Parts: sequence; structure tokens; C-alpha cells
Amino acid sequence: MMEEKDNENNKPEEKEIDLLELGAKLWRSRKTILKWCGIGAVVGLVVAFSIPREYVTTVKLAPEASNGKTISGSLGALAAMAGIGGGSTGGADAVYPQLYPDVVSSVPFTVSLFDVPVTDIDKKHKYSVRQYVKEELRAPWWSMIMGLPGKALGLLRSEKKTPGGHKLDEFQLTPEENAIVMALNGRVSANVDAKTNVVTISVRMQDPMVSAILADSVVSRLQEYVTNYRTNKARKDLAYAEKLNEEAKQAYYKAQQRYADYLDRNQGLILYSAQTTRDRLENESTLAFNLYNQTAQQLQIAKAKVQENTPVYATVAPATVPIRPASPKKPLILVGFIFLAFVASSAWILFVKPLIEENKKKKAEGKEAGETESKASKEKDSEEKENTAK
Repeated sequence: MMEEKDNENNKPEEKEIDLLELGAKLWRSRKTILKWCGIGAVVGLVVAFSIPREYVTTVKLAPEASNGKTISGSLGALAAMAGIGGGSTGGADAVYPQLYPDVVSSVPFTVSLFDVPVTDIDKKHKYSVRQYVKEELRAPWWSMIMGLPGKALGLLRSEKKTPGGHKLDEFQLTPEENAIVMALNGRVSANVDAKTNVVTISVRMQDPMVSAILADSVVSRLQEYVTNYRTNKARKDLAYAEKLNEEAKQAYYKAQQRYADYLDRNQGLILYSAQTTRDRLENESTLAFNLYNQTAQQLQIAKAKVQENTPVYATVAPATVPIRPASPKKPLILVGFIFLAFVASSAWILFVKPLIEENKKKKAEGKEAGETESKASKEKDSEEKENTAK
């Protein structure tokens, strides 16, 4: 028991934080806190009004599922007659909605947006997207200051100039083109709801009209990309079916014409050789017609496949010109800077200032102790000198 009491006595005393005392200390320094908060409010207003306005246009699409499509009804019967299976027209779709964000952020898709024509909200100026991003986008003033070291280093480096006849090559972009691609990727985004597969496309620009036009163009390009992918095989099959049908048509016309010409030249003949030739030409004409008929049916099936594979998108929320800017949120920025100023001033009053005063006090005490020691040593030396003199 005695050992336990000794151990308890040897434990360092825990310091308890008196919240009332801290609150009273802050209240006594309320003028300092108000000054700091006022400075924070001024800085917050400067920052809030220095950030350019950004407008966001959002489009929501509900893509059609592409798995398990079948040719049904009369088209299925026609496919059976033509000897084509009327089951599934394709396997799983490789470009499913979860990959749409990767498609939208890819370099070929972003580069395809460079030439999209846009106009400002006043409809006074027309630009291409590339020109607008390069020349019209504004940045806060501090970004220019922070970019000065990079510009200075760029002047020291020998950069290759882009030749005058340069053509856009998505395989090898110039630094300027790459910067535009990165800027567009940061302003154009696509998200997919995992449960409903609803695709949300957002475009953020400093002009509301440009934002709406570009959002509509992104949706159109995405639909075109997915449609071309899904119908690529069907369109190739259609082109091949058209070629076969045209060849069968020409072969049938030629066989029919040969049969008709023979009949015109050999009317009234009863020779077996003439009848044999006539039957042969008639059979060739019939076979050519059957082949032509079959290729015509295959051509209709191929056209049906293209139509079946073409995806349909339900536009849940179309692109509209935004009225209010999405950023900057000036009240939130103002409140945030005032809060930071309050926290900083409180930390200064409660922790930093007492530490500085304590260090100053220790230095002063050490200085006084040093002066006292030096004074005592001087008195001792003088006494020793007097004793020596005596």
C-alpha cells in the first residue's frame, strides 16, 4: 500500500484546461480578435472578387441497354428465310456507361472538341473552343504572380517554335495543344450513377452560353462515338450485303438478257439442241434470280441490324444556359476567412503570445542573475585587492 501511494505521489500532475478561464482571456482580448477578423474579412472579399465567375451546365442521359438484343417479329422470320440466325445480334457491349468518363477525358475525344464553334452570352463574338480556352479564360491575379518563376525559366530555356503549317496531330501534341487538352479535361467531366446508369455530363466555363453550347456538343459527340462503335460491325456487314446484292442483280440481268436474246433468235425451232440450250439459259436465269432474291433479303436483314444496334438515349435533363454562377461562393469564402482569422487570433492570444512573454521573462531573469553574479564577483575582487594592499 505504501508503494502504491509513493507511485501515485511520483506521477506528474495532470494539467486541467479551464474553459472558463480561456473564454475570459479571449473576452479580455476581444479588440485584438475583432481586428484580426476585420483583416480576414477584407482579405476574404479581395479573394472572392478576384476569382472569375464559373457557370456549370449539366446534362443527364439514360442510355439504352445493348445486351441481348434480338431481331423479332417479321424481321426474325425474314432472317430465318434468308438462313440467318434470328437470335442475339451481338455480345456484351465493350463501351458500357461506366467507361463514358474515360471516353470523354481521352485525348482523341477532347481534341475533337477544338473546332466546336461557340458564342458568348451577348452573341457579339464567335470563337472556336480552342480559341476561347486559349485567349478568353481569365485567372486570378495571384496565379500570374505564382507563374512568374515558370515563365522566367521558360525564357532561359530554348523552346522549339511550332512551324506555321503545323497540323493538329493527336498522336503528338505540341505543349500548347497539350495545355488546352488539360484545361478542357478539368472543365468537362462525365459521371455515371452505378445504380441507375444515368450519365451526368458537366461543363464548367466562365461564360454561360459557351458552357451550354459545349455541353450540348459533348453530348452529341459522345452519342456519335458510341453509335459508331456499336454499329461498326453492322455497317460493315451492310456494305458487304449491298455489294453482293448489286453483283447478284447484275448477274441476274445479264442471264435474263441472254435468255431473252436466245428466244428472239430461235423462234419456231424444234431441234433438241435448241431446246436444251433454251432450258439451260432459263435455268441460269432462274438461279440468278434466286441468288438475287436471297441477297436482297440479306440486305434487308443487314439494314435491320444497323437500326437495331443504334442506341437510343433518353435525355433526362437537357442542356440549358445557366443563369447563376456556380462559383465562386463569395459568402462562404468570406465566412471561411473570418473563421480562419478568429482561430489564428485565438491561437495567438492563448498559446503563442504567452510563450513569447515567458521566453522574454526568462531572458530578463537570466540577465538580472548574470548582472548580480558579475556585481558580486566585482565586489569580491575589490575586497581581495584591499586585503592584499593591507
